[in-house]
Amino acid sequence: MRKIQAHCHLVQVLFDRPIARSALISIGRVRVASPIKGHINLPVIVKRAQHSEPAGASSPPCDGKKGQQERSAWGAGDGGGHLVQDAVDYRGCPADKSSTGGWVAAALALGIELCERLSTMGIAVNLVTYLTGTMHLPSAAAANVVTDFMGTSFLLCLLGGFLADSFLGRYLTIAIFALVQAIGTGLLAVSTEVKQLRPPPCAGGACEPATGVQMGVLYVCLYLIALGTGGLKSSVSGFGTDQFDERDARERAAMGLFFNRFFFFISVGTLLAVTVLVYIQDHVGRSWAYGICAGAMLAAIAVFLSGTRRYRYKRSAGSPIVHILQVLVAASRKRPLQLKQQPLAAAALYEDRAEHARIPRTAQFACLDRAAVMAGDDDNEVGPDGRPAPNPWKLCSVSRVEEVKMVARLMPVWATTILFWTIYAQMITFSVEQATTMDRRVGGFEIPAASLTVFFVGAIMLTLAVYDRVFVPLCRSLATGGGRQGFTNLEKIGIGLVLSIAGMVAAAICEKKRLAVAANAGSSPLPISVFMLTPQFLLVGAGEAFIYTGQLDFFITRSPKGMKTMSTGLFLTTLSLGFFLSSALVSLVKGCTRWLGDTINHSRLDYFYWLLAVLSVVNLVAYLICAMWATPPAASHAEQPQPASADEKC
Repeated sequence: MRKIQAHCHLVQVLFDRPIARSALISIGRVRVASPIKGHINLPVIVKRAQHSEPAGASSPPCDGKKGQQERSAWGAGDGGGHLVQDAVDYRGCPADKSSTGGWVAAALALGIELCERLSTMGIAVNLVTYLTGTMHLPSAAAANVVTDFMGTSFLLCLLGGFLADSFLGRYLTIAIFALVQAIGTGLLAVSTEVKQLRPPPCAGGACEPATGVQMGVLYVCLYLIALGTGGLKSSVSGFGTDQFDERDARERAAMGLFFNRFFFFISVGTLLAVTVLVYIQDHVGRSWAYGICAGAMLAAIAVFLSGTRRYRYKRSAGSPIVHILQVLVAASRKRPLQLKQQPLAAAALYEDRAEHARIPRTAQFACLDRAAVMAGDDDNEVGPDGRPAPNPWKLCSVSRVEEVKMVARLMPVWATTILFWTIYAQMITFSVEQATTMDRRVGGFEIPAASLTVFFVGAIMLTLAVYDRVFVPLCRSLATGGGRQGFTNLEKIGIGLVLSIAGMVAAAICEKKRLAVAANAGSSPLPISVFMLTPQFLLVGAGEAFIYTGQLDFFITRSPKGMKTMSTGLFLTTLSLGFFLSSALVSLVKGCTRWLGDTINHSRLDYFYWLLAVLSVVNLVAYLICAMWATPPAASHAEQPQPASADEKC
């Protein structure tokens, strides 16, 4: 017995080393040397190492008669029993539906998202007042700091998705980067408390701006938070959907509802941020508010880790970015001359997947089909076992090529949704600055300027509630013949873009009236109610409710199964680029015109809003063209099971 245990320990140690792992897998006669692809003919302890397991999880291996039966059923593709075909539990055993996944597991992941929104939005919505009032930055510069911070947060979602798909898995990615965000928020709490890290108060109308060191410390804290946000955000929604089996009709329906509840938790976190947290910042202290955020995230991490035994863990298929690059490189290497010698017939194209897992070839982007054309020995390399094997940088399967085509079809819609988030950026920058100059008193209580975004969040939650509880049931009762109910994801995105245009028009009209009052009033606050700003918050907020859920649904359901995390990151980059575009437009307009001065009362912000409205109209026309083109050929999804959207399953 001791000798057997020693051999098992040796195999486990060797499997942890890349070179030795390749050799072991070669012995097992596996085509690929990856610890997380395929199944191998090795002892159980080696098979366990093939799956992404949470660090520190220790439990008896899934051996014995029952474990053998489970592995047999799982490997045979039993999707109708009590096992989940493509998921494992915390021990690396096939996941049992009765003891893993479901709403309980998904809810634990939603807690992380709620606290992430509480921290990020609690900082972002009131940061511009800290930068102008405490750090003494000009109005436009303060707005750019906020938009750059938010843009970086969402841009780093691509990094988080890459790490989750290639190395860490979604579970570890969420846990690690949530901790990074908690540390960054804690450091920000300290930096806002230490007097040496901010300039002295204004004296006699003279304000000393923050020094380079003071701004440098602030930037370190902010971008550490951005790193944590970006790292975890692209994995939370994917990890949540991992808790549902799309081959089970009941769980597939629950997966569709998950998207709306996921966004509801985002809205709840944002609502708490713009009300409770902003009030604490203004009346108790910023360090207290940021400390609460750090503590809430640590508590959420503890709750998340408590569900380790309950979660389902999906096997990684490798980095989607690498797969996309392989197709592009392989297609570029195949010259047109070779294609004339080998016409693109089915027999000339390479395919290595089982029949049920294949994606049929489509006619779009025919240039990429060259990656699947077989060129004989030129496409091979020497495998780990000494035998020739296809080089993925020279030859890709038809299904792999079609996956890249599916991603390419997302890009036009992706590009035309960026401008919405540029408009969104104005709601947490210039609109908050507008509020600081207006009468915010309600009786004897003065509303914090950043808390006015409660109308923004309220519009989101009200729109979702009315849509789910009134509009969809109404459509269901009127529908005949089992047709779909509710708007499609592309229709939702279009509605969101229209509402954003209306929001900018309302903002421009309101700002013109505010400037007229400011020209005749010499005191601050101006004798005009802050509630004049509510139409722009309500319209853009309702637009976000449609466009966010529509984008999330579109990018996840239209992307390949193995690229969910990357597609979520791709969706979140539209937010990132929207914020960066806002910074670029502000800098460009400030450099070319006098619309944006150092103070908001000496600017023509209404002209800037009209500019955004005109650009949005042009963008809407481009989106309508792209949306018509984005409808995929029926064949491209025939063999690619996807979860239906919530609106199409009533």
